Order: sequence, then structure tokens, then C-alpha cells
Amino acid sequence: MTAVLFLCFLLLFCFSFTPSLQKVSESEPLVRFKSSVNITKGDLNSWRTGTDPCNGKWFGIYCHKGETVSGIHVTRLGLSGVINIDDLKDLPNLRTIRLDNNLLSGPLPPFFKLHGLKSLLLSNNTFSGEIADDFFKDTPQLKRVFLDHNRFTGKIPSSVMQLAGIEEIHLQGNQFSGEVPPLTDSNKILKSLDLSRNNLEGEIPKSIAERKNLKMNFEGNQKLCGQPLNNQCEDTPSSTGKEQNEATVKAIFIAIFFLLLFLVIVAIVARWKKKRQPEFRMLGKDHLSDQESVEVRVPDSIKKPIESSKRRSNADGSTKKGSTHGKAGGGGPGGGGMGDIIMVNSEKGSFGLPDLMKAAAEVLGNGSLGSAYKAVMANGLSVVVKRIRDMNKLAREAFDVELQRFGKLRHPNVLTPLAYHYRREEKLVVSEYMPKSSLLYVLHGDRGIYHSELTWPTRLKIIQGVARGMQFLHEEFPSYELPHGNLKSSNVLLSESYEPLISDYAFLPLLQPSNAAQALFAYKCPEYVQNQQVSQKSDVYCLGIILLEVMTGKFPSQYLSNGKGGTDIVEWVQTSISQHKEEELIDPEIASNTESLQQMVELVRIGATCIASNPDDRESMKETVRRIERIKI
Repeated sequence: MTAVLFLCFLLLFCFSFTPSLQKVSESEPLVRFKSSVNITKGDLNSWRTGTDPCNGKWFGIYCHKGETVSGIHVTRLGLSGVINIDDLKDLPNLRTIRLDNNLLSGPLPPFFKLHGLKSLLLSNNTFSGEIADDFFKDTPQLKRVFLDHNRFTGKIPSSVMQLAGIEEIHLQGNQFSGEVPPLTDSNKILKSLDLSRNNLEGEIPKSIAERKNLKMNFEGNQKLCGQPLNNQCEDTPSSTGKEQNEATVKAIFIAIFFLLLFLVIVAIVARWKKKRQPEFRMLGKDHLSDQESVEVRVPDSIKKPIESSKRRSNADGSTKKGSTHGKAGGGGPGGGGMGDIIMVNSEKGSFGLPDLMKAAAEVLGNGSLGSAYKAVMANGLSVVVKRIRDMNKLAREAFDVELQRFGKLRHPNVLTPLAYHYRREEKLVVSEYMPKSSLLYVLHGDRGIYHSELTWPTRLKIIQGVARGMQFLHEEFPSYELPHGNLKSSNVLLSESYEPLISDYAFLPLLQPSNAAQALFAYKCPEYVQNQQVSQKSDVYCLGIILLEVMTGKFPSQYLSNGKGGTDIVEWVQTSISQHKEEELIDPEIASNTESLQQMVELVRIGATCIASNPDDRESMKETVRRIERIKI
């Protein structure tokens, strides 16, 4: 009897500790991996056998739900040596390997043995040699392959272009030669392809050249030809006289088309100049929303869609001015146009099409959702008009309800829209113009004008204002997966007194899923990159990026689609905190205020909690704001 009781107790003990033992067991292959490489610029002392890799203390280790290793991100440590892939095979849920900016060399290790791998990021090493043509055929889940700036030779493996789910391929800065392999027809989601600065030759395959919405780069391959490059491929010997004649006819047709188009543009410009000569000027990067400058060539681009709708409405006899007070001036549900501006907030006064069309306009820039313009009304009111495309998820009636709801929001740190204009192809959203432009510009624009004004009290005021605004949005839209979804410094506007106002919020229900994933910054959070999931904790991640951006004064590389430029704030902050060097993160402009240094460090630690790779390790928006509010001057 005693033996039976002892056996039961033993079994109960084993089952009780199985999960933790399973976690600890993943430490062994990671420690073997560490032992197989040389580390010259840091250490991985936090990797120790017998401890849990998912306890948050292992540098560069990311875990799924805090339970099992899903990512290895070890960069800038001067790693060299041979990677033993068989060690990593003992991590069944490993999805991301990031070893860029190290000293790894030799042939490409057999990463194809890791069948569940989704991201392989090996940029800026010294890997060399040829890659087998079928190297990637056994990695069907791969979405991101970054092998750029190494020393690979030979042909580009065709298997990487045959992956149905691949989204990004970066092979630039190598010595690849031969022709570019065609892209598989089953792949509809490739967003970025960079093959620049190699030795490629021949014609770019039509499966790539004719792909829409694909960002591609082939520069630096002198023997490469075809679209989208300007150099045409030489005619093959099989070209017939008939083909040459067809090409000549086509060229003549194109020339006539562009001549007619030019005449039409000249006529339109002359008409507008005769009616009114608005004052337009070109703005550079100092006023841009997303770090892109836009040349102003045809200022009426903002007026054309409205004017065309107005003409249609006038043709229908819908000339009533009531639409300026919230009534549609034409076009039923699902229609292609509307006669006037729909006011949703009249606190700054009401206006209609004539007011907007007579206003002097300036191009502010292009953002992830569309282009933006500044218009100055005759009464002195300055507004920003955003042209937003691809906002067609909701039917007309539901869209009206959402915008009317936005117009009722009242919070000192949330920018309430004034009006909107509905068209099937695009929407115009009108908001008040803020004199200091965006937080992005004030932090990283002309530092000689505004940056000196960003004292410690001002920065704390901005951070706390943004936090309060985010808590308000989370309380107003509690059922939304992303109450904001696009929080970044370009969407934080500043008043004359540096009071922050959040814009471009709650757009997720209005956007098609594919457009949302490309346009909204929340979709760059770790949980989406690794597991294609977003939640309200993704807004917390975005708030953390802004908080750390303000405290460090650095431009986050996370804002850039190609990852080039800026500072990888996430990696920098996590590394510094693990080494207890938080004070080195603080912008020197404010670090001299030693009396408040402890408060600054605490704010940096709050930001670090917000950007935890596992959303379960982040605090809620309410708790995050509570901690930020406790920081005092």
C-alpha cells in the first residue's frame, strides 16, 4: 500500500512540473548554439542551462505567449563561427531567426531544416558561396528572407521565388549573377523585392515587372533590362518586321495620347488661373507627415474630385446649401459622389465647397493612408484636408455613422475632425491645422527651430497628453481591436503651446484588411510580424515607441517600411536596460537636468515595458497611463 501511495505521489509531482521542465529543456539547444559561435562585441551571459528562456531575462529571445521560444534576435554582437542548425531543430516553435550585423561567414547554413521558419534575417554578414536552387523548397511558411549585403555568388535560387506566402525578399548588395527567376503565379502577396547591386543580367520576368503594388529595386545591375528599368532589352534575332511595325504604331499612339493629355492639362490650368490665381508654394521635408517630400505641380488635385462631384450634383438639381450643416447634397447609398462637404463639428464654424475651393492650398506630404493638404479659408481658419483612398470596407450609411461619431468626440488631446466628403474612389477628411505641425517634425525636422524648445517639462507634457488621449480612445472604442491602430509621431500634432492632439485614429473598421496591414503602424508590432495578430496591446506597443522616441530624441527605424535608416529603438533600449545603462538612452538635450534624471529613467522603463515582444508581458493601456501620470517634475 505504501509503495502504491509513493508511486501516485511521484506521478503527481512529475505532471505538476512538466511545463516548467519543458521550458527549461529549450535552454539546452540555445546554450549549445551559443557555444558553437564566437562573441566579440558583447555577451550572452543571460543564456544559462537550467533556466527558463521565456522568463524575460534571456537577451534576444522571444517567446510565444511566454511559454515556448519563437524567435532568436541576436544582432551586433560580432558573432562568428559555424551555426549548427541541428541544435535549433530542438526548438519546435522557432519562427524567426535574426542574426544580422554580425561577422558570420562561409556557406549559408541549412536553415531549410527548420520547416516552420517564417523570417530569416541575415543581413550585413559575410556569408559567401552559391545557394542551391532548391534551398527554400522545404520552408513553405517563409514570409521574409533578408540575405542582403553578404558575398553570395551564383544564381538566385528559384525556390525562393516559388514560395506562395513570401512577402519580402532582400538580396541586394551581393554578387548574384544570371537571370532573375520568375515569380510563382500562386504568390499574390509579395510586397518588397530588392535585387539591387548584384551582377544580374537579361530581361526582368513579366511575372515580376507587371506585378502591381510591388515595391521593387533592380538598380546597379548593368546588364539587366526591361521594366521597370529604363533600359530596353535588345531585340532578339527572331523579331520580325511585323513586330517592329507594331512597336512603331504603338509608339506613335503613345505620343499622340501624351500630346492630347498635355493639351487637356494646359486647358484645365488656364481655366483655373482665369477663375482664380491661388497662392501655392512647395514645402520640403520640414512639414511632412511621414518623411516624404512632395512637389506641388498641379495644386487643384484636391479640388478636382470635389468639383466633379459638384458638377454631378448641380446636374441633378441638388444645389441646396444644407449639406454644409450635415446634410448630404446628392448621391444615395453606394453612389459615386456627394454634392458638398458634410460638417460633423461646427465649433470652428461651418463651411462648404465654395469656401474650400477658394482657399489657398499647400501640399503637406504623403502619409501611409494618403496625401495631405493645408487650406486657408477666407475667414482665416486653417485646415488640413486628407485624401484617403482604399477606405471602402463600409457601405455609405455605415461610413456616415462612423464619421458622425468621430465628430462628437471631445478630449483636449484628441483631434476631432471638422468635416468630410464622400466619394466611392476616395474620401476627404477635414481637420483643424496645428501651428507646430507634428511631433515627428518638431523632434527630427529643423532642430534649429523647435528642438531647443523640447525641454524636459515639455516632453513630459507631450507624453502624458498622448497617453491621456490614448486612454480616452480605448474607453470610447472598447470593442475595437485597435482603438487607434496608427499611433506614431507623425500622427501626434502639436498646438502653439505644445499640447499634443492625436489624429488618424479608429480607422481599422473603415479599411479593407489587406490595406490596413500595409497602412497602419500597429501592424508592425512583434505579434503581427510573428503570428499575424493584433490587439489593443498593439496600441500599447505604439505608445511605447513614441515614449522612447521622445525620451531618446532618435528617429525609430520601425517607422520605415524598408528598415533602412533611423535607430532600432526596440533593440537599443532592450540591450541598454539589460546592461543597466538606462541613463545612456536619454537625449543629451535633457539629460543635463540631473534633478529629474530618476524620473526620466522611470519613464524609459515604462516605455520598455510597452515594447515587450510578447503582448502578454505588456500592461494594459489604463495601467500604462496610470504609471505615466505618476511621473512628476
